[in-house]
Amino acid sequence: MTDPIRERVLLTPQQLQAMRLAGRDITILAVHSVNPYTGQDYFTGKRIEGAIDTQAYSDFQSPASPTEGQRPLPRIEDVEAKARAWGLRHDSTIVVYDADRSMTAARAWWVLRWAGLADVRVLDGGFPAWLAAGLPVSDAATQPTPSTITLKGGHMPQFGPDEALELARHGVLLDARIRPNYIGGLAAPGQPPRGHIPGARSAPAPDNVTDYGNFTESDTLRAMYGVLGADGTKPVGVYCGAGMSAAHSVLALAAIGIEAAMYPGSWSHWVTDPNRPVVTGAMPE
Repeated sequence: MTDPIRERVLLTPQQLQAMRLAGRDITILAVHSVNPYTGQDYFTGKRIEGAIDTQAYSDFQSPASPTEGQRPLPRIEDVEAKARAWGLRHDSTIVVYDADRSMTAARAWWVLRWAGLADVRVLDGGFPAWLAAGLPVSDAATQPTPSTITLKGGHMPQFGPDEALELARHGVLLDARIRPNYIGGLAAPGQPPRGHIPGARSAPAPDNVTDYGNFTESDTLRAMYGVLGADGTKPVGVYCGAGMSAAHSVLALAAIGIEAAMYPGSWSHWVTDPNRPVVTGAMPE
């Protein structure tokens, strides 16, 4: 059974391969990363045949800033330059994937959509799902033909600290971090405060996926987000630690037809101002 809403943002390995065999105009970006917490390198030297290598923590963000947070949005000029080097074009379907539950691929998806690329999709289940399906891989890096694409930022809804409090009062503000970070508590000396934005509801991004790393079925996503009030009747905003897990949840919501804005700086930006309130504990307020 097809799900046209889901397929606008997520493709299974079988769907992607069928599009390739049908001669569709597709550009595949492999989003490589090293886990910033464990040091695990997710790149094994293999990639989907024909995929272009990109780097999660340099290609889809600016350097950390004391005022903008850990992972600010990249400058649109930088995104455009990289998009040209990768050979991206507006009339091509862009498919991004990673090897870590789509956590970094979702950020790439969001940044490329924000930059004005209309048809960007994430490979559901990423490289592990592609391997499990027995589909072609390569250890040879792809050398793309550069393009002359022009990009402009602002094509995805986003919000900042003032709008966050407004969303919590009159809409739905979701915190995509794991529960311990949401609950917070005492912070080590010299470290930023722990907790959450007042009124935010805990919605950990890892809950978006199954044990196999693919996004859970759409009915489950609707139930999971619906109980939090994200059912399409109110505006929805998502934040996380620094704009990575939040993009994952924006993607999950898009897969069930719900538009959600993202706070790019997220918690790492919120805590740069000591006057912004911080709530601890398991409840929103």
